[in-house]
Amino acid sequence: MNASEARPKYKVAVVQAASVAFDREKTLDKLQRLTREAASQGAKLVLFPEAFVSAYPRGLDFGAVVGSRTDQGRDDFRRYWESSVDVPGPAMETLANAARDNGVFLVVGVVERDGGTLYCTVVFFAPDGSYLGKHRKVMPTASERLVWGFGDGSTMPVFETPLGKLGAVICWENYLPLLRANMYAQGIEIYCAPTADARDSWTATVRHIAVEGRCFVLSCNQFNRRKDFPADYASGLGDDPQTVMTRGGSCIVDPFGNFLAGPHFDGEAILVAEIDRAQVVRGKYDLDVVGHYARPDIFHLHVDTRVKQPVTREETGDAVGPEVPKKLRADETKSPLQRLSP
Repeated sequence: MNASEARPKYKVAVVQAASVAFDREKTLDKLQRLTREAASQGAKLVLFPEAFVSAYPRGLDFGAVVGSRTDQGRDDFRRYWESSVDVPGPAMETLANAARDNGVFLVVGVVERDGGTLYCTVVFFAPDGSYLGKHRKVMPTASERLVWGFGDGSTMPVFETPLGKLGAVICWENYLPLLRANMYAQGIEIYCAPTADARDSWTATVRHIAVEGRCFVLSCNQFNRRKDFPADYASGLGDDPQTVMTRGGSCIVDPFGNFLAGPHFDGEAILVAEIDRAQVVRGKYDLDVVGHYARPDIFHLHVDTRVKQPVTREETGDAVGPEVPKKLRADETKSPLQRLSP
């Protein structure tokens, strides 16, 4: 069996489109339609941008300055929280159905809520609709830290799939060299990079990652205008409905840094490219940064993948069920000050 037979070619798609900002249900409707369009073009994997469900709040300050938050800013956060996604939850069922109905691997940037905290998250679904897992952004950038929490090391997966080893790193997380190394060490081949960065420097970044990791990089950004946000959206970018808020720049790059599709800056689009996994092996011939091109005798990375909870409750004793209060000694009924009294 030759390499091309062992690693068949297939198509992937990145969807450059705008959310229906702060409207989860309408955004999900749009996502289902665009997933069908991508699948109709032969895509076996479909990627959506960072925070697609239901908004990347570009230009919004949430009423915060150092030492003060406004009531309007708190309402902005409330609206953002109300339009976010529970994992698991009804929105996840919709995404699972979209993957199953179209027979695709579906990778989507969502704003996940967990209690009172929001996370910038990517969720993964298989073609049968099964939920594979998620990645929470470990390092929100600048003002994103005002509204998004930090993911821990427990959600940095690379999934073994028939299309190859699949994972995601979100936007400027990609500037964390050690995080990239962790993904390379897991053998990532399809490196999804949903983003909100449309700078020229970002295009250079994803090409570098493709070469460094000898992997395919799928970079997916939104293209949106001021009119794609609510009328009462207090953006610092003005109120002209035609103002471009995010200019896109989505692209697909092969393991040698060549563009297979994009970068695209001219509105919404579905970019489709053919993936030849044999290119990964050809690239590893002279560059494998976690193999023959590594120096573990000099450099070593330790990755902590444990779940980190702010509160951990541990049961004591052998009893099962509600804890029964112990009978206090006479001196234990006294206050600390009383116990110190002669």
